[in-house]
Amino acid sequence: MKRQFSLLLYLFLLLALSACGAAQTPSPLLVNTATPRPTPTAADTPATDSSIPPVCTDIGQTWTSPVDGMTLVCVPAGEFSMGSEEGEDFAEFMNEKPIHIVYLNAFWIDQTEVTNAKFAQFVAETNHQTEAEKRGTSWAWTGSEWQEISGADWRHPNGPETSIDGLEEHPVVQISWEDAKAYCQWAQRQLPSEAQWEKTARGTDGRTYPWGNESPTDNLANFADGNLNVYWADKDVNDGYETTAPVGSYPSGASPYGALDMAGNVWEWVNDWYDSNYYSSSAGSNPTGPPSGDYRVLRGGSWHHHWLGLRTSFRVNNYPHNRSDYFGFRCGVLPGK
Repeated sequence: MKRQFSLLLYLFLLLALSACGAAQTPSPLLVNTATPRPTPTAADTPATDSSIPPVCTDIGQTWTSPVDGMTLVCVPAGEFSMGSEEGEDFAEFMNEKPIHIVYLNAFWIDQTEVTNAKFAQFVAETNHQTEAEKRGTSWAWTGSEWQEISGADWRHPNGPETSIDGLEEHPVVQISWEDAKAYCQWAQRQLPSEAQWEKTARGTDGRTYPWGNESPTDNLANFADGNLNVYWADKDVNDGYETTAPVGSYPSGASPYGALDMAGNVWEWVNDWYDSNYYSSSAGSNPTGPPSGDYRVLRGGSWHHHWLGLRTSFRVNNYPHNRSDYFGFRCGVLPGK
């Protein structure tokens, strides 16, 4: 039986993110009707530098970044349907309407979320200080409630008494949008646009989840299940983890392009500013989001959230300086960039 949206669960998701400072003020934008442009073929733009990926033309292509060792998957050029007609009760806060056709040039995107090990490499080479470290506090789940905890940061996700020892292949958390952007720049990549993220997750057939339209199960994604002591958890599911899981733990939940963990594990920052009305005025070709705003978009749901937050069209927002133990990211890159 198809699961129906719960007003209570929608409100919970909104309030959970609001605990870390989320809010928004919609503003109208002008319509941009850009004409799609074809992606160059491999013969047109051959890659001559190992730091530059080959031109992305086929599903199944992969490339390994020489900077951080990340495997990237190819998302070929073409159109897809973005958005959904769901979530009307809270459209002001997380509007997915209207469904609209978007053309994207081909691009590469990280196969998994960035891990603690890769972020440690970045910090070792750049001496980057995260937002949480600068401010001395961050938001974390205590097992019963959210608290702003002194000393919580990416090395100490739940406070100074905790560490990432043994969690090297788990997604890095306690990451702000600024931190994610800094990493991607160091890795010679960039945060994906919201449209790039959604196409990677759902493909061209309008699927509800990265793996298809089947409701999440314990072998498909890491979300609020029987391991998590919250009332909205699906107690019939055991995904193996209370909080984060090692990246790539759910290969059966891969997207049509082979990207992993596009649903659950951690919320992922994307590049776009948030505007609740943007889909009504979005460019039809390679949209990059509103030109400005107060909030950035997060996608994908997390270990702390119910199945509805795992849908490929689901979107939330937060201040770019905010961070918590379920905020992470992945990077992307255009061919030849």
